[in-house]
Amino acid sequence: MVSLEDSPSNLSRLPSTRPFYTPSSLSSTKIQRPLGPSMRTIRSKIYQTDRSCSFPGSTTAERSACVSENLTDSVIDLRLGELASRSSDISGELQRLASIPTSENASDPNPEPEPEPCVGFLQRESFSTEIIESISPEDLQPTIKICIDGLRSPSIAVKRSAAAKLRLLAKNRSDNRALIGESGAVPALIPLLRCSDPWTQEHAVTALLNLSLLEENKTLITNAGAIKSLIYVLKTGTETSKQNAACALLSLSLIDDNKISIGACGAIPPLVSLLINGSNRGKKDALTTLYKLCLVKLNKERAVSAGAVKPLVELVLEQGRGLAEKAMVVLSSLAAIQVGKAAIVEEGGIPALVEAIEDGSVKGKEFAVLTLLQLCSDSVRNRGLLVREGGIPPLVALSQTGTSRAKHKAETLLGFLREPRQEASSSSP
Repeated sequence: MVSLEDSPSNLSRLPSTRPFYTPSSLSSTKIQRPLGPSMRTIRSKIYQTDRSCSFPGSTTAERSACVSENLTDSVIDLRLGELASRSSDISGELQRLASIPTSENASDPNPEPEPEPCVGFLQRESFSTEIIESISPEDLQPTIKICIDGLRSPSIAVKRSAAAKLRLLAKNRSDNRALIGESGAVPALIPLLRCSDPWTQEHAVTALLNLSLLEENKTLITNAGAIKSLIYVLKTGTETSKQNAACALLSLSLIDDNKISIGACGAIPPLVSLLINGSNRGKKDALTTLYKLCLVKLNKERAVSAGAVKPLVELVLEQGRGLAEKAMVVLSSLAAIQVGKAAIVEEGGIPALVEAIEDGSVKGKEFAVLTLLQLCSDSVRNRGLLVREGGIPPLVALSQTGTSRAKHKAETLLGFLREPRQEASSSSP
């Protein structure tokens, strides 16, 4: 694959007789454990830090007061508070983490609007990794279980907060991703992808994205029926939700069979929409996901039918945003089929690619000449269009000063450009 890839964490009411979890001892010394690939690493080229929110602090007294009446809404708070007291260097941050809201307000006849239960928390990258590295999976397992119960709570605030915490727990650690997947979080997260609350939806899709970075979870997520719901988020979510849905589909598409399923379920038209209307990061995510899906011929045809070629050609002309090279790679993929070649020429692809050879980056020039070679190798008409667009001088310059790969492609294309005139001359009356 051409180097396009960069991807960037739910409580029903439990009976009051549920046993209280007692965490195992936690050493104050930071535990050194191998990290799985982080979201920052996985998405270092095209993913950016996901949009986040954070949890307001809650006092120990407040948490203790509600334990006896509602374990569902307070066990995590109390557990993390106890863990905090055992580890002085992160105790303040664990107190902030212990903040799943109660659902008692749901019965209030005049409830106030539910506050976002995680204001100021997920944005604070500096302590989230420290917390997770300092707590063993044995200590986290009961907390994860309660979060999964929270995904089924009737309270939107509890669902939102539980999804946000699972999102965080799955963000950096591969062992946490495995534990969350094995604990049954995936089937509970998927319904939240269709939640009317945009922040709950955003936390749920990002949690699934983080979980999908573990190979074993990809099949689990696919088999649980997540693809159609991820496409729903791609159509209806916030800008961040759409971006993370695209990245989740990219992650799942690393399994070959999923490329066909994702295309068949209708992912390509909303990806093209994100390519047209998204932010710079959204466009990058759409480009990378489209490239991966278009390794399958049927998806190339779907992309052309969905109108992908025109915005791709426009992006080729937008130098300096980090999108032109990626757009040319996708165009090169679409140029592998006849309908793709025709669409590229019709949308003005040849002059745009000539301009890229003249003014583009070193890598961009390679991609441009490769795509032009695909368009012209078996088409006398396209060779004539390339000549009329002034393609010969920049190709000659590239054959002399480009990279070895660019030189070879430019020389090959110049050879083709000599043939049409000879053929036309010999066939003329």
